[in-house]
Amino acid sequence: MNELHQYQKPESAEALALGTDPVPAGPYYQDDYFALERESIFKRTWLNIGHVCELPEPGYFIVRELDFANASILVTRARDDVIRAFHNVCTHRGTQLVATDSGKRSTFTCPYHGWTFNNTGELRGAPDFERFYVEKQDCGLHEVSVEVCAGLIFVNLDPSPTQGLRDFLGPFVDQWEQLPVARATTYSEYVYEINANWKLTYDNFQENYHLRFIHARSGGGGAVGEENPFGYPIRYGFHGDHRTQEIWSNPSPVLSDTQKFAFGKLIPALMQKDALQHPFGRSYWATFPNLFMIGTPTQPFVHYVMPVSARKSRGVIRLYWVGEDTNASERFGREFSMTMARDVHSEDRRVIEAAQRGLNSGALEHIHLQSQEVLLRHLFTRVDEKVQAYKKALAGGAV
Repeated sequence: MNELHQYQKPESAEALALGTDPVPAGPYYQDDYFALERESIFKRTWLNIGHVCELPEPGYFIVRELDFANASILVTRARDDVIRAFHNVCTHRGTQLVATDSGKRSTFTCPYHGWTFNNTGELRGAPDFERFYVEKQDCGLHEVSVEVCAGLIFVNLDPSPTQGLRDFLGPFVDQWEQLPVARATTYSEYVYEINANWKLTYDNFQENYHLRFIHARSGGGGAVGEENPFGYPIRYGFHGDHRTQEIWSNPSPVLSDTQKFAFGKLIPALMQKDALQHPFGRSYWATFPNLFMIGTPTQPFVHYVMPVSARKSRGVIRLYWVGEDTNASERFGREFSMTMARDVHSEDRRVIEAAQRGLNSGALEHIHLQSQEVLLRHLFTRVDEKVQAYKKALAGGAV
């Protein structure tokens, strides 16, 4: 075993404290466990759903569907420049107000009975309102907790979150605010649905054990090498519910001619916009429960995986860019970065869904994790701690 492999073995006290036993397979496909995750985690945790560049000035809005909660969330920027979030639900009889994903308007009118709300959530008018037995000020849209960090918009469905977003993110805040994502003005996006549990889907992006087998054609040449045939990270970190790793940098990457051309066009543009001037180019942040971000400026990567059911998820991959394309070469570089991300993901998708089908059979009671899959174990442990605590509170009548 060479020196690099010895250095990469993550046998720290924190890693070993997570245990080495197999983990149960049931939580990756069982409906009852998913129901507990939904209540104990996803309805109580800060979740990234967008970026401030989607709300560049007052009047802009976005709508996000959170299937796990049967919730539709309306996010607005009003004349006071404050970003607010509401349930996309008319307070008259529950009709969804907005049927589009985004747009610009100062008011929202219910298509059923014409109740009209402004973008601060106040009810401004309703036909024959004098016949109701309530005051307008008591009929505003129901607010959802919303906060922003490094340009990323997070919501929390808990009416009274136990901690603010910045406390939740901890040391990530200062690091993220040095990244181009904090100054991003536009993005490339890829949304996918996958027949797989959210943890199984997310876990694929927490380990590099599969790189040389699954991505030999699309990306393995740049991510693995003789010194590190699996492309294992060089270090891991644990930060409460969150995790980090530092990605290994291949000193002799094998790149295709197209990759060389695309990145050769993109890097000068990034230099002009100071997008290369941060110390986190090989950093990876995994934020509980479902978001991860990579600091590399040529693929400024943000990816979250939203649960839909116990065996289905929806993922959103975004590359955030500073400024519009200034020339055809920069446009090509950006488009290639997203094309490469989609190409790699298409290879992942096939095996993730195959793994889910295997787990759905119930053939396995446990799954085995090696030391380099410690981030998977950390996520599973943190999820299960919250699920078990919720079950205990539920049994005691505290929920």
